[in-house]
This record gives sequence, C-alpha cells and structure tokens, in this order.
Amino acid sequence: MHTLVNKIRNMTTTEKYILKTYSGLFDGLSSLSKIELMEFLVKSLKRDRKRKEKDFFESFGAFGSDKPAEEIAREIKENRKFRKRDLKL
Repeated sequence: MHTLVNKIRNMTTTEKYILKTYSGLFDGLSSLSKIELMEFLVKSLKRDRKRKEKDFFESFGAFGSDKPAEEIAREIKENRKFRKRDLKL
C-alpha cells in the first residue's frame, strides 16, 4: 500500500486532473457498473504488463544477419574510424 501512495504522489498534475474528472463521472454509476469498470481496468493493467514483457523479449535478436558473428565483428573493427584530437581540459 505504501508503494501505491508513493506512485500517486509522483503522478503529474494532468494525470491527477484526469482521474478527478473521471471519478466524478463514476459517482453516478451503480455498484455493479463500478465493479465491471474495475474488472475492465484490471484486465487492462494485465494486458499492459504482458505487452511490455512481450516487447522486451522481442527486442532480443533484433539484429538479423546470415553472417557468422566472427565476420560481423571483423567488419565492424575494420570499418572503425578514429580521429586523433587533443582534448584540452
């Protein structure tokens, strides 16, 4: 619960305003509608978490090449360009 309080404190002014505005709309809903809304929000959070995990794991192996790793490393080293320049501190 303490973490939730910290996250609320770290919300932007815009996020707080949006929440306050929407919460006013929820006052007119029935209890059943509010429960349905909570279930929808929970599902949304789960989808967001799964999407982040999927995006994270899809980022591995993003560089595609048929060349062996040794050849790629050799090409990178051969194409390096260095400039000699004095740094005045």
